[in-house]
Amino acid sequence: MEHLAFTYQCAPARVVFGRGSVSRLEEELLALNVRRALVLCTPEQRETAESVAARLGTRAAGVFDRAVMHVPIETAREAVAHARSVGADGMVAVGGGSTIGLGKAIALEHSLPILAIPTTYAGSEMTSIYGITEDGIKKTGRDARVLPRTVLYDPDLIRTLPLEVCVTSGFNAMAHAAEALYAHDRNPVVSLMAEEGLRAMAAALRGLQEAPQSDAAREQGLYGAWLCGTVLGAASMGLHHKLCHTLGGSYNLPHAETHTVMLPHTLAYNAASAPDAMSRAARALGTVENRVPEAIHELMRATGAPLALKELGLPAESLDRVADLAVQNPYPNPRPLDRAALRAMLQRAYEGDPPLP
Repeated sequence: MEHLAFTYQCAPARVVFGRGSVSRLEEELLALNVRRALVLCTPEQRETAESVAARLGTRAAGVFDRAVMHVPIETAREAVAHARSVGADGMVAVGGGSTIGLGKAIALEHSLPILAIPTTYAGSEMTSIYGITEDGIKKTGRDARVLPRTVLYDPDLIRTLPLEVCVTSGFNAMAHAAEALYAHDRNPVVSLMAEEGLRAMAAALRGLQEAPQSDAAREQGLYGAWLCGTVLGAASMGLHHKLCHTLGGSYNLPHAETHTVMLPHTLAYNAASAPDAMSRAARALGTVENRVPEAIHELMRATGAPLALKELGLPAESLDRVADLAVQNPYPNPRPLDRAALRAMLQRAYEGDPPLP
């Protein structure tokens, strides 16, 4: 038996989970000593953000509704300037990865605390990972300043989330857990949480397939998102996230949909080199070890998820460059990065074919 040796650091974030938890917004901000909070959102979530701002009364510094995918540096700079101009001493990020990502960009520059209110299953709220896109390249990093200090998970805010968004953001969350299972710096706590996160999210997606408006399934998905986001913040990213950041940052593909399409293929690429991860994933998904990628692909089909990169608007001629970028900067991954094998994998993902090792 191998001797255990690991490092585990618990993220210093406060999590409040449960129906109606958004009603605690003001007291949670006071606990952070925030007196004037800027509410962030996408244009589509302006109404929800305004209802959140209304809870704060004079403590609200207004609503900034320009969050977009992949956090373009121009938007980040505009948001930083706006936060300064309104005298904000904290932020409330209402939404998914785009909104929380914008809050992180402000925190990186301005060191303001973030209170996150997730409305998707993206998981960004539980990590110190940020990403900013400049000149078509998405640059990511980790910084303790960008980790939301408090997260309010309120299942009531997920009730109206369109089914297709539930599905793709759910697979996005599963990708976080899957990579954490084979991360080079994983530890027993991360592995346990990742397995439970996969199980919870798969159960939620199956529940939504049967009853799209099921409150229980949507709540289960939010629980899974918390776990999956937590392990993303505690372990290193591998091939899957690096490819998705390249596809998103360089070709502006939709974030959650890209993670969804790529997940079974990156799992298949790494499967033989990560037997323990596949064993845990199989247990979580209720399948056998050598069918984990196929089980994910079948769940994608059953839930109506996108299957092909070409559906997302990726030009066919871009696949060679994506493969080149994938091997350009080495990073830890269970299986060595082989350019020819990656190019073949990308072709299958482009066409929407079933995953192959």
